Amino acid sequence: MLESLNRLMDHIDQHLTEDITSQDVTRIVGVSDYHFRRMFSYMAGMTLNEYIRNRRLSEANKDLIHVKSVTDVAFTYGYQSIDGFSRAFRDWCGFLPSEVIKNKIQKSFPKFTFFIDIKGGISMEFKLEQKPTFNVVGVSKRVPIQFEGVNNSIVELAQSITEQQRSEMHQLADLYPHQVLNVSYEFDEGYLNEQGSLTHMIGFATMQDNPYEDLEQITIKSNLWAVFPNTGPFPETLQETMAKTYAEWLPTSGYELADLPSISFTKHDGPSDNVYSEVWVAIKEKKSQG
Repeated sequence: MLESLNRLMDHIDQHLTEDITSQDVTRIVGVSDYHFRRMFSYMAGMTLNEYIRNRRLSEANKDLIHVKSVTDVAFTYGYQSIDGFSRAFRDWCGFLPSEVIKNKIQKSFPKFTFFIDIKGGISMEFKLEQKPTFNVVGVSKRVPIQFEGVNNSIVELAQSITEQQRSEMHQLADLYPHQVLNVSYEFDEGYLNEQGSLTHMIGFATMQDNPYEDLEQITIKSNLWAVFPNTGPFPETLQETMAKTYAEWLPTSGYELADLPSISFTKHDGPSDNVYSEVWVAIKEKKSQG
């Protein structure tokens, strides 16, 4: 995976003046564009689009230093107007392109290189489990995408569940963990820019089909799952576990993401600083390169 990541960084640098397509990402990295962008965001601390934009503006800065015209530089790096480029450039470095040309102001954003960094000797507890096809029955809605903190739209969804719906879900709950699952899927394209929405379902795992009109059902096909238990303050510990799963465990695991929803559950039966959660990540064996 590290070799593939670095090949992609090279490819991006060699094609900064061109579109970087999802087909390019999939071909070089060997996972879907969607899953790679999600992984990259956790590993790099920024979205892939932000990284590409920063690299383009860094190279644009060099071109401006060499007194290329603002017009030429703007169109070289894919901006449709001088005003649009000038705004983006000023937001990036605090100066207008004309000021850079005049005063030779330089700001750089180097190309990323990925490597394994062993930190602190802290191991991640996990288990691999082959789960059969199962259903999740519950309620769902489109909610804004939010990486950190409590998502109030999900809280509102939970609060909207009626006693009747709650009773019906419990009647169907015949699979582990016999707890409320949080299932996220159908992400908008702007997911990794923390823009747009996703579909979030709150429900229970079951082998039964949903007979109730006031509940919804999704079917999750049989697959291998990596299960990451964690205990600590909620939601910080859960979110940190998700980040480490994608940024640290997955790249060296020998597995890649399967195209299935993201699942987690939390037991809210104790103090908020000692909450037990699990993150379920659908995986498949990584295809060999070459």
